[in-house]
Amino acid sequence: MRKSILTTAITTALLGGMAFNVQAQTEPQGMYSADDILDAEVFFANGSGEEIGEVDDILFDEEMRISALVIESGAVLGLGGREIVVNTDQFTLETHTENDGDTEHRIMLEATSEEVESFPTYDRDWWEQTKANARDAWQTTKEGAQSAWQSTREAIDANE
Repeated sequence: MRKSILTTAITTALLGGMAFNVQAQTEPQGMYSADDILDAEVFFANGSGEEIGEVDDILFDEEMRISALVIESGAVLGLGGREIVVNTDQFTLETHTENDGDTEHRIMLEATSEEVESFPTYDRDWWEQTKANARDAWQTTKEGAQSAWQSTREAIDANE
């Protein structure tokens, strides 16, 4: 009986230690390599363990912030191997440290399979439309900033 309890305690400690080594890090890593994230496997975050695909590309905005990921879906969920665009508010990055010290990144997608099917396809049309939308947003912001500057300048000139 005593040997059984000791064996169980040691096994639990070892398994707990191994689980600790492969759990997602809760603290930020500080800096990430795009090379490490490219080809990272993408899973549903709902705990089903179902793989959606892998990261094919990382899209950045003008300020070099990640804007979206391009996920190559393969033939999973009947999507037929298309590339889909996933916005940053729809995924999280998990970093796991393996027992051998290697770091593995996983993308956890906060979406249902129905929502994934409705994600935009990453193609030339999507790319051109997104660039045009970003240019339009910049022009609107730029014009608003100029008119605020002009109004302030006019108010100062009127008071002098």
